[in-house]
Amino acid sequence: MSVITDLIEALGADAVLTGAAIGERYRSDASTTGRTLPLAVLRPASTQQVSLALQICDRYRQPVVPQGGRTGLAGGANADDGAIALSLERLTGIEEIDVAAGTMTVLAGTPLEVAQRAAEEMGLLLPIDLGARGSCQIGGNLSTNAGGIRVIRHGMTRDNVLGLEAVLADGTVLSSLNKMMKNNTGYDLRQLFIGAEGTLGIITRAVLRLRPLPAARLTALCAVETYGAVVALLKSAQRDLPGLSAFEAMWDSYFRFNTEALALSLFENPPPFAVIIEVDSSGSGEDRERFETFLGTALEDGTIQDALVAQSEKEARIFWSVREGHAMDQRLPGLVNLDISLPIGQLGDFADDCSAALLQHFPNAHVSFFGHVGDSNLHVAVWKDGIDAHDLHAIDTIAYGLVRQFKGSISAEHGIGTLKRDFLDHSRSEAEIAVMRRIKQALDPNGILNPGKVLPA
Repeated sequence: MSVITDLIEALGADAVLTGAAIGERYRSDASTTGRTLPLAVLRPASTQQVSLALQICDRYRQPVVPQGGRTGLAGGANADDGAIALSLERLTGIEEIDVAAGTMTVLAGTPLEVAQRAAEEMGLLLPIDLGARGSCQIGGNLSTNAGGIRVIRHGMTRDNVLGLEAVLADGTVLSSLNKMMKNNTGYDLRQLFIGAEGTLGIITRAVLRLRPLPAARLTALCAVETYGAVVALLKSAQRDLPGLSAFEAMWDSYFRFNTEALALSLFENPPPFAVIIEVDSSGSGEDRERFETFLGTALEDGTIQDALVAQSEKEARIFWSVREGHAMDQRLPGLVNLDISLPIGQLGDFADDCSAALLQHFPNAHVSFFGHVGDSNLHVAVWKDGIDAHDLHAIDTIAYGLVRQFKGSISAEHGIGTLKRDFLDHSRSEAEIAVMRRIKQALDPNGILNPGKVLPA
């Protein structure tokens, strides 16, 4: 008998892909750093099948790499040589929306956008929101503690999870599908699995918090002269706009590149900083008047130099199309996107220092910055012609070295995976990493779950 034979017998041939049946999409996450196809791809359709699969793999000491929508950028879903991938793509569906409790119980393989639409049909909002919403999956969102554009109002993904079901390496099912906000009964085990990137267990089901669906959103694009003014604008917005739900900043090189790529002329001259402000609204004229008064005051006191207010959802989407940067991804193949986190007041200095250091090392490179800012998250976009592994290491060393100096985080929302693993000590102490290893050993003593990810060798 072999591990593959036992898996086919337990799960059925349709749930175990081998050989030529393994598609290229299972090779890598969106970082495109995966080099080998998995030994096999498991496609369980229930928690019980996930449990059976892990029991068998644990018995054979067979490495297993969980895969969701594979939209991550840290190599966390890549299967090394000889590993089996466990895809959650068949474990999909909305099991319940409890309007009274304001919760959704959802299977881990459900695409985020499907869950969002199901909530909207009930007049509710699922506040987790990412640019990859159409292809990322709930289980992957939780496993990486994904951030996105609504964190300033609703918190990170972990802040929107009430209950969780996960399967441990030996097949044990931990099911605590709690719907209550207050549940203070000992260790909060769900938090072990959120952000753990599948190294401690495989998430199969979750209870997510839902909020009232805003009747409308008010969106403005502002031109700002300095990073200090960006921070001042943020603080004013947090004070004066109760429904503030997004605050996104684009440095000039990023804004200029994407507007030119999209053939957009939004300001007469591209400003040093362009900021998207979005507010959840009741749809009343009073809310719009408050929004426009806020922008008018910011113009009068010089915090902003200009502002465009979206008059329709279509115009708002134009602003967001610049921020999401898909045109940059298409025109700069191999673009490196680092996501880091620093205290809000230091983001401007970091961007200046990081840009100078990268351009000194790569004089002809494209270097630009954008970020959520309101939640301290900054993205660094770097591209040069013919980038190779040596270049990638140099970029990481420069950027994460500065993150260490600024006492920030090398990963704001994309996880650690393999690509940031060797820099974990830039943001975590020796003692913290030692405790992580002890937790890993306790829950996965045979080391089969996503080996080589998160923790340095």
